[in-house]
Amino acid sequence: MDNRIAMVSIIVENDESVARLNEVLHEYADHIIGRMGIPYREAGLSLISIAACAPVDRINALTGSLGRLPGVSAKAVYASAKRHGKTSDSLT
Repeated sequence: MDNRIAMVSIIVENDESVARLNEVLHEYADHIIGRMGIPYREAGLSLISIAACAPVDRINALTGSLGRLPGVSAKAVYASAKRHGKTSDSLT
């Protein structure tokens, strides 16, 4: 199965789920390109963005695992065209 590039957006509303969230991300570490977290203290949330390169079923498994955690929402957005392995700026 071909790899796809995706951004996974995660909203954490339950601090008690953070340890398990980090465990899940560790399980998928081979597919994670980068990660950025922003605490939004005024709203009592954490916002996390994950860049990933993996087959679609692995990215869906990651978002599903995260979304089943209490107080955690996760959604993936995929690149519209495959660029994996390309060296030019074009998407073809």
